[in-house]
Amino acid sequence: MPSTTVAVGSSIGLHARPAAVIAEAVAAAGVPVTLAVADGEPVDAGSALLIMTLGATKGTDVTVTSDDADAVEKVAQLVAADLDA
Repeated sequence: MPSTTVAVGSSIGLHARPAAVIAEAVAAAGVPVTLAVADGEPVDAGSALLIMTLGATKGTDVTVTSDDADAVEKVAQLVAADLDA
């Protein structure tokens, strides 16, 4: 299963706005995608609320996983981007 690990780029971390942008991208992709922090359980990246439960702050490494490599790449780019800019 394709996966990649990236550091959170948003200056305040994965709070409501970045989480919503990521969840919308996952919904548009139409495939399951999960996000996980070190030693944490993966959460459904299609849910902004579950993404926020990760508690990921700027610089936190997040692993993006899906059966679809393109979805992994797209979501990883969003996690790494400063979506607060």
